[in-house]
This record gives sequence, C-alpha cells and structure tokens, in this order.
Amino acid sequence: MTADDDSDYLGGWAGRAMLVLASSTGGIGAHVAGMAGRLAASGVEVLVCGPGSTEKQFRFTERGASFTPVEIPANLHPSDMRAVRALRQIMVRDKPEVVHAHGLRAGLAAALARPTVPLVVTWHNAPLRNGLRGRMHTLIERIVGRAADVTLCASADLEDRAKAVGAKDVRFFPVAAPPLQRTRRSRAAVRAALGIAEGVPVGLSVGRLHPQKGYSMLVTVAARWRDLTPVPRILIAGEGPSYLDLAAQVSELRAPVTLLGHRNDVGDLLAAADLALVTSVWEARQLFAQEALTAGVPLLATAVGGIPELVGDGAELIEASNPDALDRAFRKLIGDPQARAELAQRGSRRAATWPNEQAAVESLRNLYAELAKRTG
Repeated sequence: MTADDDSDYLGGWAGRAMLVLASSTGGIGAHVAGMAGRLAASGVEVLVCGPGSTEKQFRFTERGASFTPVEIPANLHPSDMRAVRALRQIMVRDKPEVVHAHGLRAGLAAALARPTVPLVVTWHNAPLRNGLRGRMHTLIERIVGRAADVTLCASADLEDRAKAVGAKDVRFFPVAAPPLQRTRRSRAAVRAALGIAEGVPVGLSVGRLHPQKGYSMLVTVAARWRDLTPVPRILIAGEGPSYLDLAAQVSELRAPVTLLGHRNDVGDLLAAADLALVTSVWEARQLFAQEALTAGVPLLATAVGGIPELVGDGAELIEASNPDALDRAFRKLIGDPQARAELAQRGSRRAATWPNEQAAVESLRNLYAELAKRTG
C-alpha cells in the first residue's frame, strides 16, 4: 500500500493496527473485543496487547485478532516499566502502522513505549480521586494527551478535560455497545432460573463492582424496599474489588439484592427485568445504559458525565449520590407500569439514533487511514 493510492484510504484501509488495553473485566474490554472482531472481519490485521486475563474473558483470538499478553494493571504499579519494555519489543517485532490504546493506563504504557507510528488513545473514564492520587492522575492525563496524535473521547466532558491538559487533536468517539446476545429462554424461564416468581418486580444493574458505580447506595436504598408488596428483587451482575464489602452490606441490611457475579447473558437478564438501574457517580457513554434502551427496558439513571447526552429524554434521570431521589424514582416507576412502558418507548426511539459498532469501526478505519497517510 502506498500513500499515493487514495483508494486504500477511503474507508477501505486494511493495514496493521495494535490495540492496547489494561486490566479490564467490563466495558473497556467488551468495547475492544467488539472493535477487534469487526476490524479483523473488515480486513485489518489486528494485534491485541493486554493482560492474559482479558484474552480469557473477551476471547480476542476467537474474533480474528492475534493476542500477546502484556500485564498492564488497572492502577500504577512497580511492574509498569516491564509492560513498557514489552510493548516496545512488540512494536519493533510486529511493526504496526497504528497503535490504539484504550484507557489512560494503556495509553501511558503505549506512550512511554514511544511508538514510531501514530498513537491513538481513547479516553473512557474520568478520575474520581482527590489529593495526591488525583494529582497523579492529572499528570498521567497530561503525558498521555500530549503524546497521542489523536485523542478520542467517549463524552463531551472528557473532551473538555483532554483539551485542558494539552491534548493535540481531540475528537468525540461514540463507544457503541456490542449487540446483545439472546438465548431462546423466555422471560419466565430466566426468572425461574433466578428463583424469581412472576409478578415480583426486578431491577437490574450491570457493571464493575467499584465505588464509581454507586452500588453501596443502591444496596442501602434497596433495603427500604422491603416494605413494598411484593418485595422487589435487585440484581447486580459484575465482578470487582467491592464484592466482599457489598456482600457484607447486603447481609447486614437484609437487602433484597442478589450479586450475580460475571454474566454472559445480559440480554436474558434484561428480558427478565422491569427496570434497569445505573447509580454511578460518573460515567461516559455507559454500555449497560445503551444495552437497556436497545432492549426496550426502561432506565433509571444518575445524571452524571455523558449519560444525559447519551439518553436524552429516554431515561428517568436523578441526582447522583442522593438516596432519597433513587428511592422516590424507583417507587414511582415500579408502581406505574404505564409510566415504565412510555419510558421504554422513549428509550427505544433514542437508541435508534445511536451509531452501532459497525459505524464505529468504519470511523476507526477512516481515522487509521488518515494517520497512515500522514506517515506514508
């Protein structure tokens, strides 16, 4: 391929791209897996680098990508320089034409590896820390933002943050949720497998068990709902560092909450749910919110980060970290099937306006082509 052959750069780019991610059990890993599979299917040679656990969970190689394990922890760690050296060696060996890191931890490792080809970094999250850790995170943002040739941001507030730290070329990128996989199980069968009788209201949330998700507040407020008849069941699917604390809290408060752990059947869980719940203190383009609206399930979510611009009038929005607001909104919606149905209809209309994964992949191929042409 030559820089003079413009046909190679008009959405048909099929070069070699390296995708880098740090430790992930949720949204970032799912997004990278979706992009890797569709890029590979479109003719791009995809090289994925990340912790070995991500290959086990997201199965990049089954999607047509090659995978090289590089241990990049979710937080700063003394072993980080080993990851930098490993990435540098892989870049020399495999000669990618574009390096695309997902998240600031992967972006930092890729930036320090000093690729001689264009570097793209997608910002998926904002820091929620103060003090020394907050200042360290801002320093990482500055290093990564200034090292990247293009910074892609999943929400408008991330765009503002990237520009504030000196990122050179900042663009919005709609991180699309992967298509939901449904089995042939009926709603009743899914509920029966979970031990939930028909007629019992079900609230569902899916996400990493981390303080960012606001699950401690959700458990606390759910304990209040034991006065409802029938008592609702709240399902939380996901893994993460807050699991033991949340399990203890559920037990202590006798909250009607079930921690399901990691699940591969989110589509089925949504079919069993009456209301989807997002209680986070910050999100960008939250994948579960997209999945809920796409599945036609009414959504109650906190008005934080990129969620309002994502859902528009397609969800019931409440203030974050406000237990009483969550309590009132949940009781109102669970007690009013007509309100839930109308909310679900608005959500479906909103979801129909979002770009899907294939559109996102075409956007990436055009970006990679643009960058490859610059260096060609």
